[in-house]
Amino acid sequence: MEDYYKVLGINKNASQEEIKKAYYKLAQKYHPDKKDGNEAKFKTINEAYQVLSDKEKRAQYDRFGQVFDGARPGGTWGSAFDFGGAGFGFSDIDIEKIFEEFFGQGAGSREQDLRRGENISIDLEIALESVLEPLEREIELKKYISCSRCKGTGAEPGTKIKQCFSCRGTGRVQQVKRTFLGTITRYITCPECGGQGTKPEKPCNVCKAQGRVSKIEKIKFHIPAGVDSNQVLRFTGKGNAGTRGGEPGDLFVRILVKPDKIFKRIGDDLYILKQISLTQAALGDEIEVETLGGKNILLKIPAGTESGKVFKISGKGIPHFSGIGKGSLYVKIEIRIPKRLSKKQKELLEKLRYEGL
Repeated sequence: MEDYYKVLGINKNASQEEIKKAYYKLAQKYHPDKKDGNEAKFKTINEAYQVLSDKEKRAQYDRFGQVFDGARPGGTWGSAFDFGGAGFGFSDIDIEKIFEEFFGQGAGSREQDLRRGENISIDLEIALESVLEPLEREIELKKYISCSRCKGTGAEPGTKIKQCFSCRGTGRVQQVKRTFLGTITRYITCPECGGQGTKPEKPCNVCKAQGRVSKIEKIKFHIPAGVDSNQVLRFTGKGNAGTRGGEPGDLFVRILVKPDKIFKRIGDDLYILKQISLTQAALGDEIEVETLGGKNILLKIPAGTESGKVFKISGKGIPHFSGIGKGSLYVKIEIRIPKRLSKKQKELLEKLRYEGL
């Protein structure tokens, strides 16, 4: 009796992924349709893989060895791959992709809870000023909530939850397909119970065995200060209720910050344009500058300030999303050139020009 582990060239502690990779490599090398193929060796490799890739069969093999009738191809287990008479060349086929398609997740994979509720994604528009402080919002949302009649079980009160007859509680049923590779057997989600393994003895009259109903619900959530446009916030458990007691999905809120008429936001900094007169630019002055959501502040304009000059005021921007510190406020100066002048203003400007200004 051959040692299946030695056949695949692996040790007894090999993982399922290592078993799969070893099998793929050897199957390509010894397939009968290949130039240097070996039909007898290929059958032995296939036989070893059938046993070691199945947890129950592998456990029985490790304990008792090859003492069961189903170990051989054609026995009660059936063959995972029957390549006989396939009549194609492996050089023309990406065999790795084919194997991955049918066995990528492994038979019996239960990584995803089929009862989990769906996530919900929404957009929420807020004013720029709103990002200065933490914000509490309440919205009305049509979503699935737990059925109040059956308490989310899906069964009519007073009745039982029974094991699914089709899958015997496993949530999976066997599917056999014929492909150009031969007959392939795999497990799929049970269509009778939706992969849950159980069914209500008598479905709830309200939710029809789903354990949830559609309803408009008020939802409150917290928006941190400093949130930016297109930033997505995740609120765990505020999505759709799961089916028959499954955990709820999450709520994803994409923030859309409305453009402001005065301030432009870049990152956590704010930018504002302020116009001053020719004399203010030449002689210097103090001007009032608006701040977002606060009182005006005084900004000193030095004499000889040119148009386009930018002044930085630290700590008057947007709070950092981390909660530590704030951005800055940048004030860009633009010298206002009057389009119309009074007679006296013209005379004064003429005198200034005469003085070389």
